[in-house]
Amino acid sequence: MLQHVTAHHLTRLACLYVRQSTLQQVMENTESTSRQYALRERARALGWADERIIVIDQDLGHSGASTADRLGFQRLVAEVGLGNVGLVLGLEVSRLARNSSDWHHLLEICALTHTLILDEEGLYDPSTFNVRLLLGLKGTMSEAELFVLRARLQGGILNKARRGALKLALPIGLCYTDSDTIVLDPNVQVQATIQEVFHSFEHAGSASATVRHFRQEHLLFPRRVRCGPHHGEIVWGEIEHHDVLRVLHHPAYAGAYVFGRTRSTKTADGKVHIADVPRSEWFALVKDAHVGYITWEDYERNEAQLELNSQAYAPQRFSPPREGPALLQGLIICGKCGERMTVRYHQRGGQRIVPDYLCARKSIQRGENPCQRIPGSGLDRAIGELLVERVTPEVLALTLAVQDEIVSRAAEAQRLRHLQVERAQYEADLAQRRYLKVDPDNRLVAIVLEAEWNTKLHELEEARAIEEQYNLDDQHQVSAQEREETGEVPERFRQFWTDPKTTVRERKRAVRFLIEDVAVHKTDQIVAHIRFKGGATQTINVPLPPPFAQSRLTAPETLAAIDRLLDEYTDAQVAEQLNQQGYRTFDGLLFHSMHVSQLRRHHGLADRYARLRAQGLVTAEELAHAYGVSAQVIWRRYHQGRIAGTCYNDRGSCLFSPPQENQPLPAELN
Repeated sequence: MLQHVTAHHLTRLACLYVRQSTLQQVMENTESTSRQYALRERARALGWADERIIVIDQDLGHSGASTADRLGFQRLVAEVGLGNVGLVLGLEVSRLARNSSDWHHLLEICALTHTLILDEEGLYDPSTFNVRLLLGLKGTMSEAELFVLRARLQGGILNKARRGALKLALPIGLCYTDSDTIVLDPNVQVQATIQEVFHSFEHAGSASATVRHFRQEHLLFPRRVRCGPHHGEIVWGEIEHHDVLRVLHHPAYAGAYVFGRTRSTKTADGKVHIADVPRSEWFALVKDAHVGYITWEDYERNEAQLELNSQAYAPQRFSPPREGPALLQGLIICGKCGERMTVRYHQRGGQRIVPDYLCARKSIQRGENPCQRIPGSGLDRAIGELLVERVTPEVLALTLAVQDEIVSRAAEAQRLRHLQVERAQYEADLAQRRYLKVDPDNRLVAIVLEAEWNTKLHELEEARAIEEQYNLDDQHQVSAQEREETGEVPERFRQFWTDPKTTVRERKRAVRFLIEDVAVHKTDQIVAHIRFKGGATQTINVPLPPPFAQSRLTAPETLAAIDRLLDEYTDAQVAEQLNQQGYRTFDGLLFHSMHVSQLRRHHGLADRYARLRAQGLVTAEELAHAYGVSAQVIWRRYHQGRIAGTCYNDRGSCLFSPPQENQPLPAELN
């Protein structure tokens, strides 16, 4: 062995590479680590001084299957490549690398730089072909050993998973008993919250709407701490969109045992990429394996709804009802190309939001003009009137279920808020008991426990305030009087449809209970072919709204009233008279003097001044000239009330009656 070591080797470094695959091995398999560090004595025995022996142990806890995350191995290869290393020490080949490519790469560099390799069995010179062949075989066996170990472990895991016996991490709301049986979480509030997620999604048909419902009702969502000192504890916080999706997509809530829903792969840079696997490729699926919150049929229905909500399925999707006023959102189909139409909103009158239905698929994909653009206000109004006329007691029973569900959901929300109060009360009582048990002289502990008690009391007060506030709101939303109005079913539907408290979302849900889709075609009018649930159809014709310019025209009767009133009143007085008589502008606003002035000029109507002049009235200057006085005299006598004048504008300007022929100067002008 010593014949391989030369003086040239001793002038260079001896690098001892130490590695364990996992942190658990580092903590528990201490003997292996000690054996690796003991190789330092072998380097001393071969002649290396202590200051020239370097220990590289920064890869403790990293697998040897790849060099991507092994900075210590990368440092070792760099030092060997620079010719700074005379000896590489490792307990065995598997400590240096479990990957043949990494191992052979190190051998090639050691051969080029004449670096020796030492393991527990001997000293090797990779520059010799036979030695390199032996070391290469050792590397291949090490990699094969890793494959065999992994195959055995994976085989055992898959065999247990196939039988549904492999213990997996459960989502929030499910837990294991001491006998490894899966049961619902014994925490009643956790159970009620998970059930509320499913009920809310069934009601709204959208994960985002479920999140909004929880936020509006101030309901908290549970999460289980997965690591750290509070491992296994349940914490409560605001619900997020991904929380709802995780609950809806997880088959365990339907009582199914599933293994292989995701597949992990490593990228070239060593990062782990996790991808979802289609249901057809799941390794194991055992239905009704344990208790659940919903049935498997409910789970599949939720999956189908989420798929329809996805933007990736735009041509066939039925989006859930949203807040916009477009009544047929998600139901309207272009009568020319058969594609589903989207909604565009714009404002009218500065405040009112008006929908338009647009077939924009061709314009998006091929840059062409939109196929059709249908004004939505008139069509929605016609659909609403048709539903009120056609609804029968049998069909309307489905729609009334919406209001009944609102009442039941309000009661469920109240129950959840009460559970939050009970949990806060328990935590406050627990903090109080802890504080009362502490030694009063131990102020360091007492201060901390007192602060915790105060915090829990504050949380309890907040929970009670939220419960009281939202319970009052729920009672206001669904009063006893509203529940007692059980007249004729069609009349009740009319009340539901026309009730200002009925939201747009509720009207859309009612429409979706009754209508499958609406195909529209625009010619000189809007032709709508309505397909109801059950297969019945009906075609209605809706007049097109007037062009925008025409819609801004003032009615002829309004112009006639303005022309008539200008004979006696100024612009401001005319506007006041129009408002009193019930006239309005083209967009439904009250008249002002500015409106009258603009309409008068635009339509060529004579103003008050021209009309008075036509009657022979004269100005102050003309009257003063006729009597041989100054105009100031005329105005002074007018303001003193000694002569009469007729106002022709809103600034108080006047015209006067002309003097009679041969009439002497009036006494009031003297």
